[in-house]
This record gives sequence, structure tokens and C-alpha cells, in this order.
Amino acid sequence: MAKNEPKVRKSIFITGAASGMGRETAKLFASKGWFVGGYDVNEAGLESLRDEIGADNCVVRRLDVTDREDYREALDDFAPAAGGRLDILYNNAGIGRGGAFAEQPFEDVVATVQVNFMGVLIGIYEAIPLLKATPDSLCFTTSSSSATFGMAGIAVYSATKHAVKGLTEALSVELKPFGVRVADVLPGLIDTPILPPGASESAPKEGMFRLIQPVEVAKAVWAAYHDEPDRLHWFVPPEIAELDKASALSPEAVRDQMAAGPLGFLQAAEPAEAG
Repeated sequence: MAKNEPKVRKSIFITGAASGMGRETAKLFASKGWFVGGYDVNEAGLESLRDEIGADNCVVRRLDVTDREDYREALDDFAPAAGGRLDILYNNAGIGRGGAFAEQPFEDVVATVQVNFMGVLIGIYEAIPLLKATPDSLCFTTSSSSATFGMAGIAVYSATKHAVKGLTEALSVELKPFGVRVADVLPGLIDTPILPPGASESAPKEGMFRLIQPVEVAKAVWAAYHDEPDRLHWFVPPEIAELDKASALSPEAVRDQMAAGPLGFLQAAEPAEAG
């Protein structure tokens, strides 16, 4: 290495990095010596993230994940700062707009699809060249426990997360010959700004839908890269895997269980949004 050549660190590009799971992931990876790209529509949150982890350890930028040109420019800015590599693309940005499907403003339906699924499609599509150019890279996306079985009250959100899960599975096959790993995380109830107001206070204290801190998702991202590189789906908490299995074995039984209202505390609350 030449005397003035910067040391190349592993790098992670995170959308939805200003708060919640994305922010905790940025903090964890920065603490481990990684270079972090933090992206969100929440510019104030990004600035505080940069102050917290240090400007030498990151680059932050406002990014609308639904804007393909904006995403392309963000990656173009990130690549030289990260030494031309992308070890992990973490598609985490999402919004949560719920309520009875027939009563939702159609604008909310479209916005949920655009951010939660089109934003992921755009990000992966634009990042593939960098991922392919980086040995042992990982394309990682936030899906949801609602991708195990469609959940009433958040039907469109749930549908987008089913789409993310299916995309993850398909691309894990398509990109494997290029040395790019693909995986996702299916979180349960995580204490982040995307939760409806009041949901955290009324959440169950135990069981698979107990309230989980966002750092647990950050740990899953770390483990997906370092500990179990062949694992496709990460469930946080692990019990969510049981719902996934039950849905595959007997969707009718899960339907009837869901109709009994295990997520009533979420359906009764007003939806919120996170960048």
C-alpha cells in the first residue's frame, strides 16, 4: 500500500439510517471499524448520526429511495468514499401506513408500495455492479414478521414485505454465481418510530410479538455477514420462524388464529411513518 493511500475498510450502505434499526446498525458497524453510508429522508437524524459515530467513519446524505436517479447518485458518491467497495447493502427504509384496506386513502397504498418495495427494487438494481465487484458481499433487506402471513390492519404493508421476502429468495439464487449473498430479516414488534403511537405501551410483554429493541436487528445484520453466511431468513425474535412454518403448513389455521385478534393492539392504534 502506498504511503498516502487510504486504508480500505469494509463498508455498509444503509437506508433508513436516521433512526431505529438502521441507526442501530450504523452504530454497531461503525464501532466494529466499518465505513458507514447512512441514508434517509430525515436529514436532522442523519446529522446527529454523523456526530455520534464520527465524520471519519461515515458519509451521510438525504436519499429518497423511490427516486432512481437520486439512488444512483447516492451510490456514486458512496463508492469512492468507501474505497470502491460495497460489502453490505442494507435496504432498510420503510413506512408503515395501516388501517382497514377499504378505508385507507389510496395515496397511502401507493406510497407504501413505492417506499417498501419499489425502493428496495431500485436500490438492489442500482447496487448490483458494486456488490458484484466486492468479494463476499451481502445484499440484505428488512422484511417483516408480516411476511409470514398477511396481517389485517396492515394489509398493504404486509404485501410489500411478502414481496421483499420473495425477491430475497429469488435473488439468492440469481446472484450466487457472482459471489453475492442475499438474505433478509423478518422482525416482529420492534421499538422504532414506524410503530403506531401507543403500540409500544400496549404491546405484549412476552411471546413472539413482545417488544424488541432495534439493536437486536442490528446484531442480526452483523451475524448474517459474519456468523451464518448461508442463512437466508433471519427472524427477530427467533420465535417468528414458528409462525412462518405454521403459515406454510396450514394457512387456514393461522388465518383463524389471526382473526381472533392477536395483533389487535396494533390494529387499534393509528399508523405512523419512518424514513
